[in-house]
Amino acid sequence: MFIKEKRDSSVKARGCAKGKPQQQYTQKEDSNSPTISLEAMIISCCINMKEGRYAMVTDITGAFLHADMNKTLHMMLEGALAEHIMKLEPTKYRKYIWHDKKYKFMLYVQLKKALCGMLQAAL
Repeated sequence: MFIKEKRDSSVKARGCAKGKPQQQYTQKEDSNSPTISLEAMIISCCINMKEGRYAMVTDITGAFLHADMNKTLHMMLEGALAEHIMKLEPTKYRKYIWHDKKYKFMLYVQLKKALCGMLQAAL
């Protein structure tokens, strides 16, 4: 989880899941998401330039926020992130926080929406 303070003093947070461990629970044919290779993209750009075509790049804002989970998936938050979540609503989350052997905060959560980096989000 990355937390950044922007120039206007607002705070932006970005989370990313580690997709590799998810592959052991997902069939290979169900874990593919079509992604262009770097070489194919460069060749396409060169062809577009040579032929005088116009190109446009766009970003779908919050695309991962709309990817629903179709099965139950739990994730462990640790360290400062778990501690910050507990501080948001202490009465709600304190009973779920625990410490590891090094007294690092730990919290298990159930995901309702997919995170960037998850196979579910890509699919």
